[in-house]
Amino acid sequence: MTRDTGPRLLRHHTDLIPMEAATLALPIVVGLIGVALLFDFLNGLHDAANSIATVVSTRVLKPQAAVAMAAFFNFIAFLFFGLHVATTIGTGIVGGGVVDANVIFGALMGAIVWNLITWWLGIPSSSSHALIGGLVGAGVAKAGWGAVVVSGLAKTASAIVLSPVVGFVLASIMMIAVSWGFRRRAPFAVDRLFRHLQIVSASLYSLGHGGNDAQKTMGIIAVLLYSQGMLGAEFYVPFWVVLSCQACMGLGTLFGGWRIVKTMGSKLTELKPVQGSCAETGGALTLFAATWLGVPVSTTHTITGAIIGVGATRRTSAVRWGLAHGIVIAWVVTLPATALVGALFYEVSLLLW
Repeated sequence: MTRDTGPRLLRHHTDLIPMEAATLALPIVVGLIGVALLFDFLNGLHDAANSIATVVSTRVLKPQAAVAMAAFFNFIAFLFFGLHVATTIGTGIVGGGVVDANVIFGALMGAIVWNLITWWLGIPSSSSHALIGGLVGAGVAKAGWGAVVVSGLAKTASAIVLSPVVGFVLASIMMIAVSWGFRRRAPFAVDRLFRHLQIVSASLYSLGHGGNDAQKTMGIIAVLLYSQGMLGAEFYVPFWVVLSCQACMGLGTLFGGWRIVKTMGSKLTELKPVQGSCAETGGALTLFAATWLGVPVSTTHTITGAIIGVGATRRTSAVRWGLAHGIVIAWVVTLPATALVGALFYEVSLLLW
């Protein structure tokens, strides 16, 4: 993306973000960008493995090949989806006039702390909603509840419920259709066919994941730069920001979401290539729709719902519902927990600069 393409995508939101004089020293801005890229790395560590969990667990691809595939499709996703989600994160959750370096610091630290806790425990919570919760908490700490863009937050919060439900429904329908359509085929032949098709479905899911998740840190960094008067008169996402965020997410995937892979790919339900393919395709379609609408959904929620959907089509006992219940609780707790941590780090930032 060039400098000229960004403003056309985001110009209609620039009136929400006031131009301010660059009041922070350059090292502080650079440090905050570093924190944002650290969050992006942890997002890859925590979330990006969701796009390869099923294809690794079904042994269709070796982990190294799956990681390379996911990183590639994560990287090229911005070519297909534009920057609609980045716009939502930048101006649709907290009013642009409230966002400053302190608010961004609180948002990022709230998300990072929560990601580290849930990654260590192997809980597939949402990095996206952790960032949104931290942003809300820091914004409210600065300017009260009037800082919140209610319509944008409501749209995002509703996605907590809708994205796994839609993933569940689509994956279930696909699984039922495949079971019916291939009922007279030998199981070995079906397995061999879907071992190839699952590579396609995993690629699509990685593309959807990159299209939604990678934009969130881009939006945060761009808002930081714009609030400090470093982007000129128009808001846009610089190309170096796009490349940096994609690279950090890819590195996070490379260095390890394997705790989450184990939970998603084997603990929830037993998967075979046909189930993995249906789950990934249902999840990918959900992510495509959300990204085109500019809704920052959770890739974790989406693939979890899809995996449960394919498992439940065999029999309800095929799903480990106790584990699923614990995951849902983590989803519900994410927004308020990260909002609290984000507010605390906002207050800390006031003491630092």
